[in-house]
Amino acid sequence: MEAQKRHTYQSGIIGNCSYIAHIAKDSNICWLCWPTFQDSFIFGGLLDTQKGGEFSIKPTTTLLDSQQEYIQNTNILCTSITSEDGSYKITDYAPRFEQYDRYYKPLMLIRKIEPLHGNPKIRVNCKPRYEYGKSGFVRNRGSNHIQFDNANIKVRLTTNMPISHFFDDIAHVLSTPIYLILTVGNVFENSIEDTAEDFLNRTRNYWQNWIKRASIPSFYQQQVIRSALVLKMHQYEDTGAIIAASTTSLPEFPNSGRTWDYRYCWLRDSYYVLTALSHIGHFEEMEKYASYIANITQTDHGRLQPLYSIMGQHKLTETTLDHLTGYLDNKPIRIGNQAYEHIQNDVYGQALITLLPLFTDYRFRFQNTGFAKSWTTFILNKIKNTIDEKDAGIWEFRNLENRHCYSNLFQWAGATAALKIANQYGFEEMKEEAEMLRKKASEHIEDCYDPDLKVYKNAVDSANLDASTLQLIMMGYLDPTSEKAKDHLQNLEKELKGEKGLFYRYLHKDDFGKPKATFLVCAFWYVEALACVGRIDEAKQVFEQLLSFGNHLMLFSEDINDSDGSQWGNYPQAYSHVGLVNAAYRIAIKLDKPTFL
Repeated sequence: MEAQKRHTYQSGIIGNCSYIAHIAKDSNICWLCWPTFQDSFIFGGLLDTQKGGEFSIKPTTTLLDSQQEYIQNTNILCTSITSEDGSYKITDYAPRFEQYDRYYKPLMLIRKIEPLHGNPKIRVNCKPRYEYGKSGFVRNRGSNHIQFDNANIKVRLTTNMPISHFFDDIAHVLSTPIYLILTVGNVFENSIEDTAEDFLNRTRNYWQNWIKRASIPSFYQQQVIRSALVLKMHQYEDTGAIIAASTTSLPEFPNSGRTWDYRYCWLRDSYYVLTALSHIGHFEEMEKYASYIANITQTDHGRLQPLYSIMGQHKLTETTLDHLTGYLDNKPIRIGNQAYEHIQNDVYGQALITLLPLFTDYRFRFQNTGFAKSWTTFILNKIKNTIDEKDAGIWEFRNLENRHCYSNLFQWAGATAALKIANQYGFEEMKEEAEMLRKKASEHIEDCYDPDLKVYKNAVDSANLDASTLQLIMMGYLDPTSEKAKDHLQNLEKELKGEKGLFYRYLHKDDFGKPKATFLVCAFWYVEALACVGRIDEAKQVFEQLLSFGNHLMLFSEDINDSDGSQWGNYPQAYSHVGLVNAAYRIAIKLDKPTFL
């Protein structure tokens, strides 16, 4: 792999469970949606360097070098810039800490700029945009702030930097720390320096204590910590929803047309997210996410959708924004996601096994016994009514339907979860129904088995293989010690395994042609499957190879090009980080031996 040919996302993220901002290595905030993940960007240079606005702190002389790193065990990002006349460091963070028995997570972004050596001259540009770049802001000058007014939103930049700098083309010689405090809605009137430093210390303490309370294995601990912190930032705390990514329309590979809005919560991925949260031992986040899913299933009496908004809204109408140039000129740029209209019948099993701990784990059970029977019966009926149907499958084929092995697997898992609930509570009628559905789902899964090739196909009467059937091993449908499981894995490897441990979702044509990028979470599933069948040394080797596909901050995208290792797709992808956490824990369990060294 030649480093100069590899495309990686040259930015990091900060966030506080209210918003996520992307900070490029050149200091520009290239992506920030306010007031929520799903609103218009304030800064959107990621999709258009002109119409996307800018919030940068750049040297007035030639930039020689830029480095980024997180303060250890935090989501506080430091960018160090070296120019011809000196160097300086920018510390970016989203305040988050406990205050008055609740979390303080304001729509506030703080940037601290401090000189390192020499006499660096800087130019700060703050030019927000709104309505996805269609409208700008009127600037009004204050004594120590700039008020940016738009008909739909008001933004304020408060600073101890001379305000004239923003209205006159005069460079600022950086000799003492400068603070930039960006807020939306509320007016900031506190002491600038004292507040910024206090919030910085309290935010650092919050994140470091959050990690200290987490359950992190010794196997590649630093990488698991970073992934846990990324996952945490993707939770919208007001509702508990966890989004797939904070970005939209970053292509799966150049000129592919595969550009999607991922700022939503995928119900069909809930099991993997809850598993990762359970692994790291953060039950507060787990319970909030489970409650979000429970609320959706209680209010949606039709079909469950594959995805919902962070507020639980159902209709996510997809439109395109033709006025923006797109990331590296890739179009279309999509807002909304048509996949909400798709039929994906695995969602019912996903919902049931996701909420299983609320009904069976005694840490939660005491507060959920009241609706255990009614809710489980409700979901079981959904499984019963859809178990024989064709659907779009996990990969959301837009014009292709089939009876997918993966969908039936999660119906089997959902019925298995219902059986556990029925046994624990003594629900005899539910027990009979769950056993019947479990058997029927198993029959459908076996209809996908090819006894000659010794592999499960992606669907009934299909000749195609699919990485999602790796889950037959991880979910316990196949005994991982059995020859059937080992043969299935080996046959998937032969067709779908790429270079350096990467794994294709599938290689057959879909609505947009033949895929050219690998889906990173599938490679982490592959690692889990290797560990399950006892090929632990290979699992470790592949896991280590996959770590090389992170960027300079060990942040992972959705897709990886098999030939050159380039990052593509929406970024960072929460589910790639979920895959890393779950794979690391799967290996750690296999390696768990007492040691005193």
